[in-house]
Amino acid sequence: MTRIALVPSSYLPALGGVEELTRHLARTLREAGDEVEVWTGTSDDRDPPSRQVLDGITVRRFPLPLPAARPGPLTRSGPGALRALRALGRAVDEFRPQVLHVQCFGPNGAYAAALGAWRRLPVVVTLQGETVMDDADIFERSTVLRASLRSALRHAAVVTACSAFTLADAEDRFGLAAGRGRVVFNGVDLAAPPAGRWRRAPAAPYVLAVGRVVEKKGFDLLLAAYAAVSPAARTADLVVAGDGAERERLGALATSLGIADRVHFPGRLDRDDVAAAMAGAELFVMPSRLEPFGIVVLEAWRAGVAVLATGRGGPPEFVTDGVDGVLVDPTDPSRFAELLAGLLADPARRARLAAAGRARVEDFAWQVIAGRYRECYRDALARA
Repeated sequence: MTRIALVPSSYLPALGGVEELTRHLARTLREAGDEVEVWTGTSDDRDPPSRQVLDGITVRRFPLPLPAARPGPLTRSGPGALRALRALGRAVDEFRPQVLHVQCFGPNGAYAAALGAWRRLPVVVTLQGETVMDDADIFERSTVLRASLRSALRHAAVVTACSAFTLADAEDRFGLAAGRGRVVFNGVDLAAPPAGRWRRAPAAPYVLAVGRVVEKKGFDLLLAAYAAVSPAARTADLVVAGDGAERERLGALATSLGIADRVHFPGRLDRDDVAAAMAGAELFVMPSRLEPFGIVVLEAWRAGVAVLATGRGGPPEFVTDGVDGVLVDPTDPSRFAELLAGLLADPARRARLAAAGRARVEDFAWQVIAGRYRECYRDALARA
């Protein structure tokens, strides 16, 4: 049994990939006999520390202000940082964690690294693509956060990432020693929410895409590819689910491409609606310009739907092209349209891809992924 403090960049009730990953990891570790708490930041740095229980897991929230000045130890970063470290120190005294595990590096990672050095606790750092997929490109803009990440990677007991692509970026830009990191893929709960008809489903068959509606997710590339498919071959409508800064522009693009009557923007879907939307789709498409991993591919496999996914970034590491999915460079519009049209015209091929994906997703059960992380904790403790 190991006592682990999971330190994600954000947590429930916020919705997102890191929140869901941490939730499932915490539950699976607890089921395996470990003691787990979640330590994360408050929504506002002016809020006091708090403690609550969610899903049977103790969740502690701390104000974690990241100094805007030049890099340096957090202990020299002003009274707010000192108060946060003292509050974290009190949490260490109460819970007595043996390992601190950072999921998705931000201010949470900077404080966990400082706390680990102060209290002599091994730190595991897991990168989830935040260095390349942050909407605000924070690692390009913040000297402090760049320096914090470089220091944390240098001193962490174990460094993991969701893909070799993500590890390579850490080596190329943030000083991670070659070969020091290890890949631990993301997981999925194989027990999907009950599939029913989702509340905003179109009447026609549909192709589904889901995610933050931002430029990096490539939904504009998907609209262009869909428009390039001949009208007779468009046997399904297109649904782009999610919210974000690009939503209005995508609507205007659909109109300018002459496909507005075939494209639906239902907005953000909750967990149950995502599962139901996946289950009802003819095809799932992930058109990202760059994707560190792609949890939505696992969710599509779980739902038994064929996948057309970007080949840029992490997906080629776990999707076998032509077997359990089809990979495409979404910035190649003619090839993208060709593959999309071919899959829409071939239900038998979609069925074969879906069946292979449903078998493949078993390798990403949370029991498997949590087992990989437990190996990381054992190695971290051995080094400590």
